[in-house]
Amino acid sequence: MTAETFFGCALLAYGLPLALFGFTIAKDPVRVIILILSSFFWLLSLLLSAVLWNVVIPLKEEMAFGLVFSVLFQELFRLGLYFIFKKADSYLRKLAEAEPTLIFVNPNLLAYTVGLGFGLMSGAFSLMNVLADALGPGTVGMDGQPQNFFLVSATMTLCMILLHTCWGVILFSAMDKGNYLLALYGVSSHLLVSCLSLLNKRYLYSASVLPAYIVLLISGVLAVREAGATVASVKKAFSGTKGEAVIVNAPEES
Repeated sequence: MTAETFFGCALLAYGLPLALFGFTIAKDPVRVIILILSSFFWLLSLLLSAVLWNVVIPLKEEMAFGLVFSVLFQELFRLGLYFIFKKADSYLRKLAEAEPTLIFVNPNLLAYTVGLGFGLMSGAFSLMNVLADALGPGTVGMDGQPQNFFLVSATMTLCMILLHTCWGVILFSAMDKGNYLLALYGVSSHLLVSCLSLLNKRYLYSASVLPAYIVLLISGVLAVREAGATVASVKKAFSGTKGEAVIVNAPEES
């Protein structure tokens, strides 16, 4: 059952995100570059978290300490990416004129790509070691522990990848509109979901997974709303009905 567990959990965690990458990112080389850049920024936040965790020796055994600062660093680097793209907006628009891409014309598409990059790298680090253990030797639950550890890990990894995508859209839109309460929601919900994962070491899986997916539902609705979607457009998207093209007017250079 080890191979079945490995492939099942891998497809559960990465199937939908890789499908999003294939359908919305892979065909545009500029989007791929932005996704790789955002993944690199997530790695930098992880590196900074690791440095702090090693420097503050008295709190080294406190997982919650490292987790909270890791979340804060991730959000700071996400915000840093926003300011970088905002600062280079005029140059990026000139690039968009020379390249067949809409990513610098549509800010929501840029935010989505950055969020997905954060999510994919986060998901890779969250589950790779778990998947390696799933191949054996050995199995879980020998001493009476729950046997659904791998399934829960894959489910939470999928949730976090999608949440990072939503948080990217929410943060970029909130900063563009000056809605700092919405930006605060993104940071606080990230902290909440991450702290809920601490319950997993007590095998309280339902207490972490269910609230996490509730947060995902709320964040998804907020992200879709911030992207300018309406109930009618969402219905058309799921029904396959072709609607009118959405035209995004780029602001003039100052």
